Amino acid sequence: MFVIELSLVLSTLLSVVSGVACVTYGISPKNGQPLPDLLYATINDLQSGLAAGTFTSVDLVNAYVARINEVNPVLHAVIETNPDALAIAASLDAERADGSTRGNLHGIPICIKDNIATLDKMNNTAGSFALLGAIPPSDSTIAAKLKAAGAVIIGKCNLSQWANYRSSNSTNGWTSRGGQTMGAYYPMQDPSGSSSGPGVVSSIGLAAAAVGTETSGSIISPSSRNSLTGIKPSVGLTSRYLVVPISQTQDTIGPLTRTMMDAAYILSAIAGEDSHDNYTSAIPFETIPDYAAECSSNGLENAKIGIPRNAITVSSTNGPEITAFNASINVFKQLGATIVDNADFPDLAGYLNFTGSSYTSDPVVGADFVSDIANYFNEMTTNPNGIKNLQQLINYTETYAPEDYPDRDIARWLGAASLNITMGDANYYAALLQQYYYGSNATILGALEKYDLDALIIPSSMSPGYAAIAGYPIVTVPLGYYPATTKVTYNSRGTLVSLGPNFPFGLSFYGRRFSEATLVKYACAFEAATNDPYIIPNIQLIDVM
Repeated sequence: MFVIELSLVLSTLLSVVSGVACVTYGISPKNGQPLPDLLYATINDLQSGLAAGTFTSVDLVNAYVARINEVNPVLHAVIETNPDALAIAASLDAERADGSTRGNLHGIPICIKDNIATLDKMNNTAGSFALLGAIPPSDSTIAAKLKAAGAVIIGKCNLSQWANYRSSNSTNGWTSRGGQTMGAYYPMQDPSGSSSGPGVVSSIGLAAAAVGTETSGSIISPSSRNSLTGIKPSVGLTSRYLVVPISQTQDTIGPLTRTMMDAAYILSAIAGEDSHDNYTSAIPFETIPDYAAECSSNGLENAKIGIPRNAITVSSTNGPEITAFNASINVFKQLGATIVDNADFPDLAGYLNFTGSSYTSDPVVGADFVSDIANYFNEMTTNPNGIKNLQQLINYTETYAPEDYPDRDIARWLGAASLNITMGDANYYAALLQQYYYGSNATILGALEKYDLDALIIPSSMSPGYAAIAGYPIVTVPLGYYPATTKVTYNSRGTLVSLGPNFPFGLSFYGRRFSEATLVKYACAFEAATNDPYIIPNIQLIDVM
């Protein structure tokens, strides 16, 4: 294990455009060409090899499944693999052989979080036995779009159970079905969550990329903690249909990948209107942007970037993040951006005093959950446990021992069930208006407008909450790593290392709603070099060919 010096991380910038050399491992027996190292392989690297006949999608599935099997007993990043993945890959190889490809994701293995439904032999359980064997009426819109784009959904990634909306005392990455996910950058590393499995899967090449969900922090935090790029899209850009819900006002679906280009490819594939999700009708453009086309090394030229200093908190442990963030300012300037420091949130005090500033205490989120989870249960065509509403879910969890109750409580559910507001009543809409104000004019939008900015930047560990409550987008990129001298700190259960040497952290970009194309452009230009995990699968393509 080693740690890249901060100056190297910040000065070694990836252009993230064609021409970056592919890291290789072995020679293909099919055409004598070098094979990509699956720890570093990008979607472009894989497409180049597929097009040249260096390997097939079947080869990729075999290699990635073998890599999962190699490390999953330690990391518990994948709940289940797709038994049809090889057959799907073979059919996509046949399409390619016939001269037809569906786009950048054709034949690319992708792992999706175990709350994004697929109508196939895989389950969709949010990590709970309560949904084991439940069958949806169709693929979720996200899964359907990935399949239509030619992706091979190779498996379901582990997560924080119920996307971290069950307990006040559980752990990131734990589920009753999948066990405890651990990060790959330090032994027993807290992987963050709730898209814990997608973060670990992408960080060590257990699939080409992963897709997760976020209500508040569930894409951005594990992306940051696993040295990944991640996109938390504006609420409404990606459909939530047949995704196990928390809150229709805050839930969104997005990619966790090793490069911003890869994230951009996936976002273009999964974004768009859906008649099953009326929030997608707010998308302000008829054609989904080609987000990857925004990636270039000069993307920050003439950008006006603000720093909301009053939202950046210094603690006894986050010094390396603050130091790296401040050092990044010169990188932005060197890349052509104008930096406006102290572009503060106009009403931060109001936000901090607002009950709904945390999704765990937000009455709107609670009311949404009561309604939305019942709707999801009732969409199922087969529901073996017969659960139809929150109270029945509570009863099941309290009485089925593998759900680890009462050791892991159900405080979030009890809080939601006891609310005196209901989705759609006057109190709900009053709270929703407050939520939108504190997540926009009081904070992100207020600063963007007041200082006439194109975007804001902030350490990723501090970014999720502000953007969550009004549905604003966030893009995160790797920034640095905690030094080798960092004190090892365990969580309250003693089951995970919550902070330690080589722990990655990131930098986040905020923008206006549906400004993902602009944020991708800026993030691609800034994207910094990354360190290696401590545990890496040994199996490569050459081992399955």
